[in-house]
Amino acid sequence: MRRLLVPAILAVVSATGGAAIAVAAGPDPVIGTWQLNVSKSTFKPGPAFKGQTRTYSQSGQSITVAIKTVRADGKETTTQTTYQLDGKDYPVKGSPDVDSDSVKQVDSNTANFTLKKAGKVVQSGSRTVSKDGKTLTVKSTGTSANGGKFDDVLVFDKQ
Repeated sequence: MRRLLVPAILAVVSATGGAAIAVAAGPDPVIGTWQLNVSKSTFKPGPAFKGQTRTYSQSGQSITVAIKTVRADGKETTTQTTYQLDGKDYPVKGSPDVDSDSVKQVDSNTANFTLKKAGKVVQSGSRTVSKDGKTLTVKSTGTSANGGKFDDVLVFDKQ
C-alpha cells in the first residue's frame, strides 16, 4: 500500500505544480490596448491630459509598453519601455521626466512600479487590471521634471 501511495502523491503534486507554472507563464492581463477615460480619471493638481493610449505587448517574460499622451496643452509625447516583473531597472525612452522603470508583480492583476531619473526615484505607483479585464487603473505619485508634485489616478478602458 505504501509503495502505491508515494507515487500517487508525487503524481498529484507534479500535476498541480505544473498547473501553477502554466498559469504563471500565461500572458499578463494588462496585455492589449487601453484608452484613457479622462472623465473617470483624477489629476492632482492638474491639468488633465486630453488623452492617452497605452499598448502593452508581451514576448516571453518581457513586457513592452508604448504610451502615447496628448497633454493639456496639445503637445504629444510617446514613451516606451520593455521590462520584466522582477523589480530590476529597465530603460525608458522618450520621457523628459524619467529614464528607468522597475516593475514588481503583486498578484495576477496588479503590479507596482518605480520610475527614476538619474538614479533618483521620482515616481511610484501601481497598475491594476479589473477582474473582468475591461478596466486598467494606474495610480501614481511623484515629481515632474519641473519640480511639480502630482498624485494621479488614471482609468483606462480596454479597446
